[in-house]
Amino acid sequence: MFRRSLLVMLSIALVAAFSLTALASPEDGVLVFGATGELRTLDPHVSVDNNAWRAIYYCYDRLVEFKLGTTELVPGLATSWDIADDGLTYTFHLRKGIKFIDGTPFNAEAVEFNFDRLFGMGLAPAGTFGFIDKVEVVDDYTVNIILKEAFIPGISSFATDQGCIVSPGVMEHEVAGDWGQDWLTEHSAGTGPFYVDEWTHGIRVVLARNDNYWSEPAKLEKVSIRYIPEAADLRMLLETGEVDIGEKLTVDQIEAMKGTAGITVFEAPSFCCHYVYMNCQKPYLNDVRVRQAISYAINYRGIIDDLWRGTATQMRGPIPVGLVGHDKNVFQYHQDLEKARELLADAGYPGGGFTLKIMHAPVIPEWRPMALVIQEGLAEIGIKLEIESYAWATLRDKLNKGDFDMSHGYWTPDYADADMFTWFWFYSQNWGLAGNRSWYKNVVMDKLVTQSRIEVDPDKRLGIFQGIQWISVSDAVYLYLLQTDYQIVMRDWVKGYVYNPMLLNMPNFPGMYIEK
Repeated sequence: MFRRSLLVMLSIALVAAFSLTALASPEDGVLVFGATGELRTLDPHVSVDNNAWRAIYYCYDRLVEFKLGTTELVPGLATSWDIADDGLTYTFHLRKGIKFIDGTPFNAEAVEFNFDRLFGMGLAPAGTFGFIDKVEVVDDYTVNIILKEAFIPGISSFATDQGCIVSPGVMEHEVAGDWGQDWLTEHSAGTGPFYVDEWTHGIRVVLARNDNYWSEPAKLEKVSIRYIPEAADLRMLLETGEVDIGEKLTVDQIEAMKGTAGITVFEAPSFCCHYVYMNCQKPYLNDVRVRQAISYAINYRGIIDDLWRGTATQMRGPIPVGLVGHDKNVFQYHQDLEKARELLADAGYPGGGFTLKIMHAPVIPEWRPMALVIQEGLAEIGIKLEIESYAWATLRDKLNKGDFDMSHGYWTPDYADADMFTWFWFYSQNWGLAGNRSWYKNVVMDKLVTQSRIEVDPDKRLGIFQGIQWISVSDAVYLYLLQTDYQIVMRDWVKGYVYNPMLLNMPNFPGMYIEK
């Protein structure tokens, strides 16, 4: 017994000593970021996952970039660009003298290669550029991008993660026509201020500074993105100083950390929306009346007040507050159990009597308690809801295959236009991870979301968005739950952080540094 007690005391002492050491001496040149979700791939032409983009984005550059902390577009790998009067041709004038991390020169042929690769692979990121007809090399440092039709937010698309310019040198690693995808899954091949130095699966991804970067070099030597699946562990590591900055803590944890010595909590409004996908191709859910009944069964107020503690507001349709096109008059579901029962009876299911399943992943700690609230609401109308927890990568695989009934999810825009929420969420050719994660199909909706992309008259375009919102709510395509504030916790020795609502979950690593 004495030996056991002594071992316990020694263990506690060692943990305390380690914690104090970590707290007292952060490495000035290394930023440790704590992430609750593990990425699956580092290939920007494959991933549509914010957890992966955090590691990917700053290993690359794009033709245009978001100005720090804003949605304004500024030159990137292109020094300037021109748009033809008819809106069908974008001409990019490229920077000279830049090389990719593998030594391959950057030029117009490299740009052309990127779109060949995107469309050749044909994965979800290619959907961002579905408006492109072809790419023409004019000369070594000029490239024309020809559009199928004028696309209003087109230029902004080139600043997204999907717009990362990859070295043609990846083709040296091509296997069986995979465009180098297998190799790029674990490496980087960009011109950015960082490159991937190490990926130890299940533990961390390390980004190292590109000392030959063509623009202002990163202040940090390295960024270590540590995979910490449990929010409670992440909180502890932030408090001891072993982790410098981290996100996806629970609202309660963040509230408890406010005022803690050495801790800074950053908060700001965001366009991040949490919603539930209802697979419109599955039995029961393929009936709009069942989806409407489910929408009426939810205790939205309880979710927002009790789980999110006032850091979120209930969604009113798919376009979030703050984006042009949001309609404050769109119908908003509220809990009405009697109405829900009537709809079920009208659909041929009086008293419910069937079972559905809902997926979640631990990457968002609130998802499971939210699922419990939804489960309770559905039980009130006779629907049994089984809750399933999956690893983030597994959940996303099931989403992409349509192998689910219902699933928690969240969405943040890549560019500041309502198109990010309408085209991707509702266009029937975007089923799966491309964006339409309820596997919804409506020919009228297809026409509307397509028209919204090319309508140049602002008032007419707003009218189209209004129609999209009303149909999407009437069809109960998703459970429109809430729009959240953004919160991130960091040690007060972390300097240079600048928030950008278009780069949510992607801190500006190149401009950040540690100051003891």
